[in-house]
Amino acid sequence: MSPFSTLIVILVSSILIHQLPLASSKQWCVASPTSKEKQLEENLGFACANGVDCRPILEGGACYNPNTPLSHASYVMNAYYATHDRTDYACKFFFPNSAMLTTANPSYGSCVYA
Repeated sequence: MSPFSTLIVILVSSILIHQLPLASSKQWCVASPTSKEKQLEENLGFACANGVDCRPILEGGACYNPNTPLSHASYVMNAYYATHDRTDYACKFFFPNSAMLTTANPSYGSCVYA
């Protein structure tokens, strides 16, 4: 292979490598364990009134148990976040002082977080 061909291969390889997507960790928006119950209830109301399917957190739903405001709010907050392009804004702006992003999948049993 000529030096010119080698140079072309190196340049093309370099360009292609930079076009590959970076490995990124999926994130979920969940309720902070330090959140006040009143804020969590407001988050539930906001998400359920703004397009989130809240049936999974109703009695008999896949995410009903544990039946706690923290658990229910985490599910609907993440559902809202997932349907709004998973932006920091969709998590932290709409759920102020009560949301956090995590890279640990919060799904459990048949309760699957988007």
